[in-house]
Amino acid sequence: MKFGWINVFGAAFVILMLIPNIAYAFKNKGETNHCSNRFMNIIEQIGRYACIVLMWLPLLVWKFGFLSVLEMALYLAGNAILITVYWFAFAVYMKRKTTVLALVLAVIPSCIFLLSGVLLRHWLLVGFAVMFAVGHIFVTYKNAEYKKG
Repeated sequence: MKFGWINVFGAAFVILMLIPNIAYAFKNKGETNHCSNRFMNIIEQIGRYACIVLMWLPLLVWKFGFLSVLEMALYLAGNAILITVYWFAFAVYMKRKTTVLALVLAVIPSCIFLLSGVLLRHWLLVGFAVMFAVGHIFVTYKNAEYKKG
């Protein structure tokens, strides 16, 4: 299966990842970032927004699609499982904030971006996914530790 200019599945996965984040932001208004490492904050944000766009827009990719039905099935099933675990972890995190759950919530989106990039052979997405993973996990850990005391 090949996609045109837009990967509808990738856009849906991004939207499904954003929903609990938006709910969290509304519930926890005024929460601030306590990570003082400016470089890691910038890396996280560049990686985040690049991944969000590249999940659905095939920039610098000659053929945006899968080589086999198995790859497409792995893409859909793998991301569906990761999104389900992400939502479950978010529900638990909303009730009980722990460093481990915060890190789980940082790792899962990174895995979604990496899985999608590898299976779509979208190497720019893979690169930004790695950048996002490094920044997001670092910043999340620093914020979780700050909240712990």
